[in-house]
Amino acid sequence: MELTDWRRQVAEIYSRVRTTDDQRAAWHEWKDARSELFAHHPQSPNAHLDAAERGIVNYFPYDPQARHEVSLIAVEGAEEGWPIGQDGLLNLAVFARTDGLKETLGQELNVYWISGYGGGLFLPFADATSGVETYGGGRYLLDTIKGADLGTSSGRLVLDFNFAYYPSCAHSEEWVCPLAPASNRLSVRVEAGQRY
Repeated sequence: MELTDWRRQVAEIYSRVRTTDDQRAAWHEWKDARSELFAHHPQSPNAHLDAAERGIVNYFPYDPQARHEVSLIAVEGAEEGWPIGQDGLLNLAVFARTDGLKETLGQELNVYWISGYGGGLFLPFADATSGVETYGGGRYLLDTIKGADLGTSSGRLVLDFNFAYYPSCAHSEEWVCPLAPASNRLSVRVEAGQRY
């Protein structure tokens, strides 16, 4: 039940920020609520840390230019099994490719469909900060199974890198997570979102 509650609270955070018109205020709401969850929730991936350190989650300064509204171009991708440790394989397939990031980031990104009951969209990425200023395995931008989704605007998917966050395995070895594939590794620096 604790994990269910964690996911519910994450989904509620995203639900609140999706309805906030002031994007900077939405980001502050998101990061403050996440820090509170990390500090006090029993399913926190920081639960192994001392109480004073659990809620410390660092971010790059807010950058209004890090928000993008993109179209998705459907892609017929073969399903692949991504190894996730003792949990076995996570089945994903390329679902779509973004259309609207190349000008600022140098390339488009793949959006994956997580197979299995209910399914969900998933967008992991890595960039030139990965392994230096951010987690080497990359960060997540979209994971609808966990409610991490900023929604749409005028029919376009909202991808705001200010909301990029680490997978749980970046915080603790107790967690196993799918990491950013080579196709979603950007050569540019994304100085937005969670950082060391």
